[in-house]
Amino acid sequence: MKKPQSNYRRDIFEVTRLIPHGRVTTYGHIADYLALGSARMVGWALNKSFGEANIPAHRVVNRKGELSGRTHFPPPLTMQERLEAEGIKVEDDRVTDFKSLLWIPAEELKSDYE
Repeated sequence: MKKPQSNYRRDIFEVTRLIPHGRVTTYGHIADYLALGSARMVGWALNKSFGEANIPAHRVVNRKGELSGRTHFPPPLTMQERLEAEGIKVEDDRVTDFKSLLWIPAEELKSDYE
């Protein structure tokens, strides 16, 4: 029997599903939008997202645009390959045009968490 996911994990997955194709966001922006107080909570939840349907965890990077979660993808190059398949350039494990590709949930979505 599958253990029910916590509400915060479900909320993280829902926001992550909303990240547009060809864009990225950060763990911190998701945490801020959901008023979680911790970007690490977003990372922990996304580490549990493998096997879940339609959760583009590869679109979530750290605040510098680095693919800090890449080691959790089987194999680690998967994160970069998925981003590049969406037209996102990556060099040295970092999104090259990070600022122009950044999607900020608080600016793009009406928040139910305010």
